Amino acid sequence: MKTGQKWNALAKSRMKEIRVTQEALAERLGVTQGAIGHWLNGRREPTLDIIISIFNALGMPGVKFNNSGEVISDSDVELAPAPIGLRKIPIISYVQAGCWTESVECRSMDGSIETINTDLDLGSMAFALSVRGDSMAPEIQEGDVVVIDPDVDPLPGDIVAAKNGSHEATLKQFRPRGTNDQGQDYFELVPLNPVYPTMRSDHHHVTIIGVMMEHRRYRKKR
Repeated sequence: MKTGQKWNALAKSRMKEIRVTQEALAERLGVTQGAIGHWLNGRREPTLDIIISIFNALGMPGVKFNNSGEVISDSDVELAPAPIGLRKIPIISYVQAGCWTESVECRSMDGSIETINTDLDLGSMAFALSVRGDSMAPEIQEGDVVVIDPDVDPLPGDIVAAKNGSHEATLKQFRPRGTNDQGQDYFELVPLNPVYPTMRSDHHHVTIIGVMMEHRRYRKKR
């Protein structure tokens, strides 16, 4: 960074570096995305306190500015881990997800695995799936990405990743049903698309892998 550099140029450069969106930054600061956009593009000038808050959120707490928002000191600046969007989550296959919590081989990455960034507080085993099929349509569509955390216990109505006898993962809604006629506790895994069948844990060999913590839908190119 250079002394005299305008704060918003430095902020945009830092956001690009750590892949933080205006929306994510706005959420962290408790302001609107529109406000962030106005500040970054110079349409409005924030107070010095706001500028400092922005750089704290971007993991650059040591940068000092003058009242015009220009960098006046870059000495002894430490780049702290940014609290937004820096945790990388691997996007894995449905086959990998089926053994993700059981096999080290499933979790071994060769460096070419695709990842996404998230600022969620997730367990160390968290992963993402690119949705295939339409069993959870219309709420969750093919091509959407879901983030799954195996360290979270499901609550009624949660969307979970589970596996059955095929050893591949499947996405379904978790519904505990109490006790059956044989005195067994059981739950159902329910598709949101009524065309597909419901699975019962006392009738099918199903195991819950983890709970959906985030659902992303990307705008498709036309």
